[in-house]
Amino acid sequence: MRQAAWLMVLAGAAALAVAWWSEHGLGHVPCGLCLWERWPYRMLLVLGMLAAVLPRDAARGALSLCVPVLVVAAGLGFVHVGVEQGWWPSPLPECRAPTFRGGSFAQRLASMPARPAKPCDAATYLVPGVPLSMAAAGCLYALVLIPFVRRGTRVRTRFRGRGRKSIQG
Repeated sequence: MRQAAWLMVLAGAAALAVAWWSEHGLGHVPCGLCLWERWPYRMLLVLGMLAAVLPRDAARGALSLCVPVLVVAAGLGFVHVGVEQGWWPSPLPECRAPTFRGGSFAQRLASMPARPAKPCDAATYLVPGVPLSMAAAGCLYALVLIPFVRRGTRVRTRFRGRGRKSIQG
């Protein structure tokens, strides 16, 4: 169980590190959905740390909470992929192009953001030539982690002779 907890810490830190590197190292501008997709990995990091230091039963509970967090991460990634593919519009208003109504040209310029936002339907690819956006990779990453959490929360049993003995792991 402690191994699964530390795996969640590393998995959350790795996801956030890739997002940070993409933004600050490669200069990719994150969209609104990209920023939302980072929250489950922050929670995963915290839950993993709690599961690593809490007593066994509380640690199992903290580790169990990682499953719904990963389901949310996968869901956010799936929604983002749908927006990228044009299957549906973004649920976030900041992902849509701004519309300016009325007012002078100076008022329109003043209402524009200092840093332009990236539209949510413009996919970001980390590996050139590989048609897997960061949103799709995040969705798959979360889905791959779920079995590791579930395996880490199981109570293992061993057979010794005729009796069955439960071993907390």
